[in-house]
Amino acid sequence: MPIALVTDSTASVHPTVADKRGITVVPLQVVIGSESYDEGVEGGVTTDQLAEALKAWTPVSTSRPNPDEMLEVYERLAGDGATEIVSVHLSSELSGTFESAQLASRRSPVPVRLVDSRQVGMATGFAALAAADVRDAGGSAEDMVAAAKERAAASTSLFYVDTLEYLRRGGRMGAAAALLGSALAVKPILKVDNGRVGPFERVRTSAKALARLEELAVEAAGDAEVEVAVAHLASAERAATLAERLTGRLAEGLGDREVTVGEIGAVLGAHVGPGMVAVCVARRTTHSG
Repeated sequence: MPIALVTDSTASVHPTVADKRGITVVPLQVVIGSESYDEGVEGGVTTDQLAEALKAWTPVSTSRPNPDEMLEVYERLAGDGATEIVSVHLSSELSGTFESAQLASRRSPVPVRLVDSRQVGMATGFAALAAADVRDAGGSAEDMVAAAKERAAASTSLFYVDTLEYLRRGGRMGAAAALLGSALAVKPILKVDNGRVGPFERVRTSAKALARLEELAVEAAGDAEVEVAVAHLASAERAATLAERLTGRLAEGLGDREVTVGEIGAVLGAHVGPGMVAVCVARRTTHSG
């Protein structure tokens, strides 16, 4: 493997897919009470555990992999024969993971090309998969970086949350914005914009918010070929309904691709809270496989 590909666990790349596509996934950590868990690994925290802890107001926090942990990954890949590494991560505006990768890259035994996806969740995952497509087609590390950045920029990430309180508590949103979003029982829709998560629209009820989320996803897709992912935390029925409706409305753009549905990773889930439903619409680019 002359070019190794790395991402982090918030990218929501399923372990089976990561293994098949040759993507190394570095876990972030979730701390519940006094217990720390790696995300996305066997024996790690489950989304049910996370949702129950959040509902019970048990202290929950998250942490990035430190630079030494990232360096260990790069050194292992180099030892396995990699001559270059492409490392694709969630927005540097939301996590220190990219900074850890930067610091580790300076000590890596082989060159590391870094991608700040300016995205979260499956939008970062789609970026990593675009890089894998280019590598599988014989492209260079530089081509992989360009593909990942292009795919991330072509993706739209939208979230419905029952409350902004979890984002406020995690420091991902200011108290004033959280208070505004919670006023008069308004149900907020959030959007990732230039690497940050912020309020996008406010709707009066959860039913109207989910209907609006659907409309926004359809608008984001337009007439383009797309891949769509729906994620949730303790809201499986809502997510399944949204995925079913988007499958019908975006049939032409989806082609033979399915709308994927799954639970959000524990790290992102800790910041959005139970009841969250998210949708990522990733327009297919010139580098999409």
